[in-house]
Amino acid sequence: MSPAPGAVAEVTSAERSLRQLELTINRKLDGLIHGDHQSLAVGPGSEGGEGRLYQPGDDVRRIDWNLTARSGAVHVRNTIAERELETWFVIDGSASLDYGTADHEKRDLAASVVGAFGFLVVRAGNRIGAVVYDGQGTRVVPPRAGRSAVLDLVLRLQRRDRTGGEAATLADAMRKVRLLARRRGLVVVVSDLLDTSDWPQELRALSARHDVVVAHLTDPREDELPAVGVLALVDPETGARREVQTSSKRFRERYAAAAAERRAGIDERLRRSRATRLQVSTDRDWLRDVVRHVASRRRRR
Repeated sequence: MSPAPGAVAEVTSAERSLRQLELTINRKLDGLIHGDHQSLAVGPGSEGGEGRLYQPGDDVRRIDWNLTARSGAVHVRNTIAERELETWFVIDGSASLDYGTADHEKRDLAASVVGAFGFLVVRAGNRIGAVVYDGQGTRVVPPRAGRSAVLDLVLRLQRRDRTGGEAATLADAMRKVRLLARRRGLVVVVSDLLDTSDWPQELRALSARHDVVVAHLTDPREDELPAVGVLALVDPETGARREVQTSSKRFRERYAAAAAERRAGIDERLRRSRATRLQVSTDRDWLRDVVRHVASRRRRR
């Protein structure tokens, strides 16, 4: 049974946009991230590898006593140097990302940021994995290497696949990554941070072991409202609807004050977590923001 013409056109369009995204990222970011990751262990490494028979001159501290007992002969365990960087994404898939009043929706911004970081880290043979969460649960994408891993992940985000299961929060997704990412590496959190769970505590726990970047997705209308008369607003998370009179200067000032207080709270939580913040907005060139961030990392290192 052949696929419908509309489905073929949709897939072709998606592949074309992904190729364009990859070319744009590689052209503007080429060389910025190369050498950015340093070896996580000095010397022969600390992660267990294959076992072999003991030979005169081997370090007795590397004797694998369990394998020796099972085989009846003395074995040593080789170790693997931890030079491979494993990157995990924590990706917000909640309904609040279906919003954008400028050049993009926040969901499109999330897919682009994931693509940018993904294409950068897989070039050296590194692996990427992800935990995507929304109001229906979490979905784990196991770590894989290669550009196909990035393309598959970005395509899932563009299709807006739902996770299924029980409702999940940003804190739930961070906790899952903390348990899955056993080796030190890079964790990129991509979210608008409009979440009431205790994500700051989980973020601090992640930052204690990993290099964490928080890509904070924003839209200018989340900070201030224009004077356009009666405006109908719908909460994408709950579906609640409310009409407000934006011509009221007092109302706009109260809205801006509440938004400023929320921003200050997020800034303070991120500062305490020691994670690196990358702010991207629907009204700015997201790739330029990523370039600045990557270049800044290079200078600091």
